Amino acid sequence: MTILATSADPLFAQPRAERPAYATGMLLDAQDFSDEQTYHRGRLALALSLLAGGGTLAGLLVEHQPQSPTQAEEVRVRPGVAVDRLGRLVELPRAACRGLADWFADVAAADGGDTLRTSAYGNLQRFVSPRFLAANPALPARAVVADVYLRFAQCAVGLTPSFAAGPFDALNAVSTSRIRDAYELMMVPRTGLSDTQAGLPLPPAGPLLGTGSPAERSTAAQDAVLGGYVAAGHVGGTAQGLPPGPEHPPLLDTSAVFIARVLLPVGAANPPQRTVGPPLVDNFSRRFLPSMPLLWQSAGL
Repeated sequence: MTILATSADPLFAQPRAERPAYATGMLLDAQDFSDEQTYHRGRLALALSLLAGGGTLAGLLVEHQPQSPTQAEEVRVRPGVAVDRLGRLVELPRAACRGLADWFADVAAADGGDTLRTSAYGNLQRFVSPRFLAANPALPARAVVADVYLRFAQCAVGLTPSFAAGPFDALNAVSTSRIRDAYELMMVPRTGLSDTQAGLPLPPAGPLLGTGSPAERSTAAQDAVLGGYVAAGHVGGTAQGLPPGPEHPPLLDTSAVFIARVLLPVGAANPPQRTVGPPLVDNFSRRFLPSMPLLWQSAGL
């Protein structure tokens, strides 16, 4: 299978909601059927993006797998489903992994270790979730911070005979017969973090919803709904595309879903070198999208 370019998905451009209109005797071509799919996919994506937002729907637990006689050291992501920031479902149907030794070597070779140096930090409690800290982990003195993302991808599957495209009349050309909704798993070193920029996803409506009296929370929720459509940035699209969140480093697809933060202990040398301490995985900095039954159960109903 071949992963298609990000821009090949019509939803990437956030198109306006326009349904094809049909009439008896009308001539149709492939674009009409593509537009039909785009309309229905776009309506569903808009609903999911506004009802749920980008985040984890189910599964996608990230774990460190230590080296063994039969297995290399790796970061493994369990199967699950997420919604990306455009409202597209991203499903990981089986466990996926990234070898840590290869990843570290690849990042070091790309620029002589500069990225590793600028993504290595001390005082790591600044860059992890409160729940992770509550478990009282033994944080290393210095670690390379890397974030794990899941990105929606399209794969061309299968070929079928078709007319040749362009100024040709050949009848023996072939075209892609199916587009499979797939995924791309990425682990990205995080440079540019600071006391004021932890590089983690923000709450969907700000911290006010979790504080104050019930009346204050209700007011904050109403204000968030009234201001939420502009921030969503859907329907009709923008020339600038989907704006990045604080969890998106430069050049990363801004629709990608943040799912975990990995701390890889390193020594004081530059470029950084791995130490014997095991990597730590923070699964709780992500945005969770609990189902309605879970919400009702958490409310005691």
